Amino acid sequence: MASRTPSATRPLVFLAALALTSAVPTALTAQRPPQDLHQIDGHWTAWSPPSEFPQGARVYIIQRGDTLWDLAESNYGDPYLWPQLWERNRYILDAHWIYPGDPLVLGIEATPIDEIAAVPSESSTSTSAAGAPDDEDGLRLDRFTGAPEPLGSETDVYCSGSVGPLESDFEHSIIGSEYENLTPQLTYGQRVSGVYGRADTIKYDLSTSDIVYLDGGATLGLYPGEVLTAISAGERVVHPITGRIIGRHYEHRGRVRVLSVQEETAIAEIVFSCAPIHVGDRLMPFEETPVPLGRRTPPRGINDPVSYESLSVAPAIILSGEGLVSMGQDHVVFIDRGEDSVVPGDLFTIYRESAPGLPPVVVGELAVLTVSDRAALARILVSRHTVFVGDRLSPKSR
Repeated sequence: MASRTPSATRPLVFLAALALTSAVPTALTAQRPPQDLHQIDGHWTAWSPPSEFPQGARVYIIQRGDTLWDLAESNYGDPYLWPQLWERNRYILDAHWIYPGDPLVLGIEATPIDEIAAVPSESSTSTSAAGAPDDEDGLRLDRFTGAPEPLGSETDVYCSGSVGPLESDFEHSIIGSEYENLTPQLTYGQRVSGVYGRADTIKYDLSTSDIVYLDGGATLGLYPGEVLTAISAGERVVHPITGRIIGRHYEHRGRVRVLSVQEETAIAEIVFSCAPIHVGDRLMPFEETPVPLGRRTPPRGINDPVSYESLSVAPAIILSGEGLVSMGQDHVVFIDRGEDSVVPGDLFTIYRESAPGLPPVVVGELAVLTVSDRAALARILVSRHTVFVGDRLSPKSR
């Protein structure tokens, strides 16, 4: 029994039904349901769900009609925290599809905060006017004891771009828009251009709801409903410390959805824009990427610095996602570690070298949002001082 999402305003809604049908808004509909179904413990599924779970895990068995949207609302108090379910259940390879009978880890029963560590003594902390202890930098410690929260935003994930090879082959591109050739070329007698002059593009910077034309069409496998990311090649990324060329920064300008296909062309609509989209931008398949969630903990104290020896081989910030020179809290950056060494949700303390003979300075903290083979995208969560490209990173234990 097929069913569609009740509201296209919900970012991602995943429906569990015996017919195993997608319930994602039209602009984000999955290409097609998984075909490799098999039976596990008396129910059909496309995945390989685990049979063992971590100690203290709260496990829920998916029922017909369940959605991650509703489960996030009932368990976390906010349906927009649905990515946490996906992050906790990585056996689900395509987030558009969940299956009745499969298990979902909803969370891990946490040890009460007063059992994890003793309350800081008066000699090491001050007390705010509201009575909650402060850390060494005057940050309220009670702000870090709440429920898991998104470590970034969908804009951070989808609009900050990526670091890839210097030369990339993209199968499709935008070859025109509906705003080209709308001004007619009128010719009367010997007048070549007519009274209105030569036809020009009347809108160069394209945005949401504009119609564009793509190359390839059915001959290159495009189909109605397919969603593609618009890409613009940026500058080379050079490591600020080693001088090594890491790759190229590719700007992700937005998304287009194919409306119809012809043999060699396709008509598409811009359904999301981060920046102006232009004729000539290249296209690659759009991939759903959940925003990682985490439970915030106090930043690393200034009285417990790492050694220079460990920082000499530590990760480094190599690029600002917005091309900035100086950065602070909530800015996005790229770091020189790929999917072989970091995962979304990893936390790092940001350090900078101090004067000779003095310990490194704690500058702030960041969280990894997405990873690729060459670099990882991260968001600065806390900045005690201005953050710069080249600052070093030390992994932070949760």
